[in-house]
Amino acid sequence: VVFKHPYKYKLQKELFIAAEGMYTGQFVYAGNKAKLSIGNILPLGQMPEGTVVCNVEGKAGDRGAFARASGNYATIISHTDDNKTRIKLPSGTKKSVPSTCRAMVGVVAGGGRLDKPLLKAGNSYHKYKVKRNCWPKVRGVAMNPVEHPHGGGNHQHIGHASTVRRSAPPGQKVGLIAARRTGRLRGSAAAARNQD
Repeated sequence: VVFKHPYKYKLQKELFIAAEGMYTGQFVYAGNKAKLSIGNILPLGQMPEGTVVCNVEGKAGDRGAFARASGNYATIISHTDDNKTRIKLPSGTKKSVPSTCRAMVGVVAGGGRLDKPLLKAGNSYHKYKVKRNCWPKVRGVAMNPVEHPHGGGNHQHIGHASTVRRSAPPGQKVGLIAARRTGRLRGSAAAARNQD
């Protein structure tokens, strides 16, 4: 997004997270008086309840902290009297943030990115090459005992519970760290998860 420089005759370029439906050449307005249309940036206090927003600030002026991944959005639930706004985050948790925090109207572009399978290792390679060096990942059970706590044995098995205590020293702390529960969500826990 290109802005006019406040006091010099030049343009400033800023990298924005694009909302679904934005296009090249669109005018984007930011501020208290901006219109409530997709791509515009307003303080949360100026938006009605039920507005779908993205790239929401956690503290006023931090330039966006929540709902920034592709296809994500937060919803404004309510405005409280003490200058706070309750929002529902993509994880389903509800959070109160100051009403002066800004947000972009709309949903982050690129939704449904994970619906299509990657199909081949090459696609995964290129995906992570631009992100960070975290692929491919070798499983601990495939290693030797000298390299990993899960390594070794005549079959690929962990050989002990995969949960590990919070106070374990680094090197031993692999697996499910300080897990409150493990396994598939069944029964009432799954029902509560689906309700959210």
